[in-house]
Amino acid sequence: MNLDTQSLQPIINFIWTVADDVLINKYLENQYQDVILPMTVLRRLDLALEPTKDQVLKTYNEFKSKMDNLSGLLTSKDHGSGLEFYNTSPYTMKMLLDDPKNIDSNFLDYLNGFSENVQDIIQKFKFRNQLETFETTGITFSLLEKFCSPKVELRPEKISPMAMGYMFEDLIRRFNEKTNAAAGRHFTPREIIELMTHLVYLPVKDKIQKGTYLVYDPCAGSGAMLTQSKKFATNPEGEIKSKASFHLYGQENTGEMYAVCKSDMLLKGEDPDKIQFGSTLSKYGFDPNLKFNFMLTNPPYGTSWKEDQKELNVGTAKKIEINDTRFNLEIKNFKGELEKQCLTSRSNDGQLMFMLHMLSKMKDPKDGGSRIASVHNGSAIFTGSAGSGESGIRQYILENDLLECIIQLPNAMFYNTGIATYVWILSNNKSPERRGKVQLINASSEKFYSKMRKALGSKSNELKPNHILDIQDIYFTFEENEYSKIFDNEDFGYYQITTHQPEKDFNGKIVKDSKGNPKSDKDLKDTENVPMKENINDYFAREVLPFTDNAWYDTKKMKVGYEIPFNKYFYQYKALRPLNDIAADILTLENETDGLLKEIID
Repeated sequence: MNLDTQSLQPIINFIWTVADDVLINKYLENQYQDVILPMTVLRRLDLALEPTKDQVLKTYNEFKSKMDNLSGLLTSKDHGSGLEFYNTSPYTMKMLLDDPKNIDSNFLDYLNGFSENVQDIIQKFKFRNQLETFETTGITFSLLEKFCSPKVELRPEKISPMAMGYMFEDLIRRFNEKTNAAAGRHFTPREIIELMTHLVYLPVKDKIQKGTYLVYDPCAGSGAMLTQSKKFATNPEGEIKSKASFHLYGQENTGEMYAVCKSDMLLKGEDPDKIQFGSTLSKYGFDPNLKFNFMLTNPPYGTSWKEDQKELNVGTAKKIEINDTRFNLEIKNFKGELEKQCLTSRSNDGQLMFMLHMLSKMKDPKDGGSRIASVHNGSAIFTGSAGSGESGIRQYILENDLLECIIQLPNAMFYNTGIATYVWILSNNKSPERRGKVQLINASSEKFYSKMRKALGSKSNELKPNHILDIQDIYFTFEENEYSKIFDNEDFGYYQITTHQPEKDFNGKIVKDSKGNPKSDKDLKDTENVPMKENINDYFAREVLPFTDNAWYDTKKMKVGYEIPFNKYFYQYKALRPLNDIAADILTLENETDGLLKEIID
């Protein structure tokens, strides 16, 4: 499964020279990707079709006047390309170079010859918008010549979709750095995908040896999670060796990434119609009743979902109403009664909305249930106080016993962010020993990663195969140790109570209301988070009354909250250095600076 990403760098660097040699002074830097990405995809499709070009043209010319729909024939192995797509123009990219004088009109004819599914890819890239610039600046020949160079090895049999996904993501990372694009979309390194696939599939490897399974990524990007997860499950030399059929489904709302994903699905022989375009939250592209066995994703975090809110008719912050069963769910109030609530996260961070979406797509446990792996930042585990949407989403997950494990990854694992990230593993069909439990694994220490020889953007650390196996072993062993803690679901829950102290007049006497009860002083009002497993009265007597003996709490206005304070559970106290040692170091430093410190102090 491991990909030698360093071996791809020469190809990436050569593709990048297109910008320096051909596009410079013709395009702005922030427009380079509008040319380079679609040209890379088209050349890759072109090479896949090259061996069957004559056969496709023969079939097309023979039957074009006899049949309205030739798609079946032109994709067949006997008469067509043997792939899910074809091109009926008389040209290949290389052949276009034979007629420099008419290269612009011939290139358009070449593009128009592609099958409808490739037309969708061209359209999502908005590639035809570039043709006028190519012609007016006279770069069409040079551009095609670059991409037809033998130095650019893009043949599908040489460069797998997984490798291609890495190449595209590395190119896009470079484009983003050039244009100072904001972070938010975090492309997933292949070793993290490998860890996720291991933890999703291996626990049920004996149950998926045959049959049909649906795999889904609601934020598909280049499609790498889908293709790599299928490869892991079905690899005849792998750990699972499944003979089952795995169907890949994905949705992506960025045109260029959707086009990249769909093109690689075509080359991989997957059904391109199972990749949909649009926002998953507001424009879900599949049958609402469709459920999936496995789901893997890295949703955008710290990214606004305001446009989705508008589409979903979400009301004001004071009264949120949303007619969507994915987000209208039952959670318990402080009395322990189930109440239906609309659970939505704050508008500037939609990552937990994708989590709820995936939970709604889980298969019934009677049918085997579903397993999910999803990457999040720290916001998903602790942002949002009691009664907030984020807390409510965590509450729903934990009250329904859906969370198996959260793994903290090392920092600096992603190309465009160095922040702490976590892999969530969820299931609605837990093994008996995990029921009612959550495992937290701290894999952030140096034991679990290696420093990269050369950083890629913000990514300076990587997981080696032995690190993945170490994390995997901790998960399967399911025991507490230095890196693993196991909790009951309720350990993450708390009741938020409002504490009051009496209001006093100028003479220090307690002011009472008409019923003779002390009036609450607004300035002294406070809140306390009482662990769910504790008796509230006992907690209040121990933690509040010794300091404010006349305080009380409102029993009618309590809120339920859930958070997973990861760092608290793995915090290791480090004693401060003795003052004598500190003083000795200061004196040593002073001596080294020839009394400079003393002069400054004096």
